[in-house]
Amino acid sequence: MAEKDFEPRIIAFLCNWCTYAAADVAGISRLKQPLNVDIIRVMCSGRVDPSFVLKGFLEGADGVIVFGCHPPGDCHYGEGNYKTFRRMPLLERLLEQYGIEEERFQWGWISAAEAPKWAELTRELTEKIKELGPLNWNSYLEESETKEA
Repeated sequence: MAEKDFEPRIIAFLCNWCTYAAADVAGISRLKQPLNVDIIRVMCSGRVDPSFVLKGFLEGADGVIVFGCHPPGDCHYGEGNYKTFRRMPLLERLLEQYGIEEERFQWGWISAAEAPKWAELTRELTEKIKELGPLNWNSYLEESETKEA
């Protein structure tokens, strides 16, 4: 159940060449977007190791975003978004096993020309996570440790 004044903390790993540029344009254009998205600029979405996402959740994020250039072939580095395309579905399954709702993790493609799409994504994700309430992953981990003992 969601807490009344809950403001989610969302971490976003964004490709420098596409999605980060879209987020920058959204800010410059003063498009309405929530302030609770902490952006981490990476050179390529293919450089985002799944452990970064897990660590984000472990360190208190209520949601995580990984977005990069449109595949196929639009990656600044040639094949980086193919790595993202292969890794993220596997990560989704792992997060499900840890009891993290699928709505808390978003990944995909936004080009530099799609600033409105970026702003809409952040608004929608923030609202979804507000409805879900804070992520209480630590209680899940404690529960798992108790069962193993």
